[in-house]
Amino acid sequence: AQDDKEKHSWNGVKEKLMLMMAPKIMEDLKERHQDELYYEIEMPLIAVLASMEANGVKIDNAALAQYSRELTAELNMIEQQARQMADDKDINLSSPKQVGILLFEKLKLDPKAKKSARGSYTTDEAALTAIADKHPVVGKILEYRALKKLLSTYIDVLPSLADPSDGKVHTTFNQALTATGRLSSVNPNLQNIPVRTERGKEIRKAFVSSFKGGSIVSADYSQIELRLMAHISGDANMIAAFKSGDDIHRETAARIFSKPLDEVTKEERSRAKTANFGIIYGISTFGLSQRLGMSRTDSKKLIEDYFASYSGVKEYISSIVAKAKAEGYVKTIYGRRRYLPDINSRNAVVRSFSERNAVNAPLQGSAADIIKLAMINVFKSLVRAGLKSKMVLQVHDELIFDVAPGEEQTIMDMARSCMESVAQLKVPLTAECSAAENWLLAH
Repeated sequence: AQDDKEKHSWNGVKEKLMLMMAPKIMEDLKERHQDELYYEIEMPLIAVLASMEANGVKIDNAALAQYSRELTAELNMIEQQARQMADDKDINLSSPKQVGILLFEKLKLDPKAKKSARGSYTTDEAALTAIADKHPVVGKILEYRALKKLLSTYIDVLPSLADPSDGKVHTTFNQALTATGRLSSVNPNLQNIPVRTERGKEIRKAFVSSFKGGSIVSADYSQIELRLMAHISGDANMIAAFKSGDDIHRETAARIFSKPLDEVTKEERSRAKTANFGIIYGISTFGLSQRLGMSRTDSKKLIEDYFASYSGVKEYISSIVAKAKAEGYVKTIYGRRRYLPDINSRNAVVRSFSERNAVNAPLQGSAADIIKLAMINVFKSLVRAGLKSKMVLQVHDELIFDVAPGEEQTIMDMARSCMESVAQLKVPLTAECSAAENWLLAH
């Protein structure tokens, strides 16, 4: 009781302090030309997020339970296979110590492996990936860990987080936590449902409509950060590619490999895609060579050819880094600032990290601002139309809707219209919408 009294008292003090500081904060916002960001984006978004948190998203517990049984059986099979490969029927794959002894003492996969101060070998993902080609058991251990993490983090946990009264999971959205302005999600984090692996994607099958006969609609911005790079940098070639409606990655491949569009191979397009998303965020020659499995000489040439094709992008990167060094921050097209205190650090590693953030933050932050504005407009449209359907999730560039029967097409048209018209850029914004019985199929 005493603790509750002290907590209540301290909360009262904090509220008074915040009220006292408010005029000064608002004065600073106006001075920095951020008052419009506050009044037009962040304040109206509060009601939208409150509605989404209250609505929640329906979870199919039976589907998760079935998937848990399937993956648990698979986990046990992987464990048995690893034990056979290791010729050790009792090894505990969940024990870093036992795994370390197996790999570095029994199998001697790395003669230079060192022990920590506690006397254990390092067996994290990076350490195991580095020796994965030396023995098949390493791959099995990595697979076992990934599968176990899926089960313990999501599949076996999500049902317990659903509200018993409605069977829905009610996440909490953090509006002003990330450095870039992106929303984040906690308790549980529904923005982090895995999408890179087939097993992870299956979890999205359990996110379903709360309406009988209803559906899930996904509305996703297409390549928004690349489009923002075209807009902010003003690069003529990139702008022309987006305006033409051509596949930007195929267009990039055609330029950097000097061949007609219809002769670009699947592999060349893939390399161009990696270049598009990597080079604009400051990926190094070494980093690109690692990601594409090519020599440093070839990756260096690819970067040079990329910048020769998109000279405006190269100029933008140089200018934004120089501006950040002079002013100590960068900003989005709506004035949101990202301060970079280490941009002039003498430590090259620290400085390089800040330089990459200087390039990335205006793009990622502008994308965050745009989707926040889109959410506000969609929410207003839903209310005006008196629809039963609800917007329930936001995951970076994607909006998720719990849709009542008969409202699918209306919701898709509404979402697409609001998302594509929310900002006037030098290139068109495009949103892709689809509907299905669950989130996996809708995405």
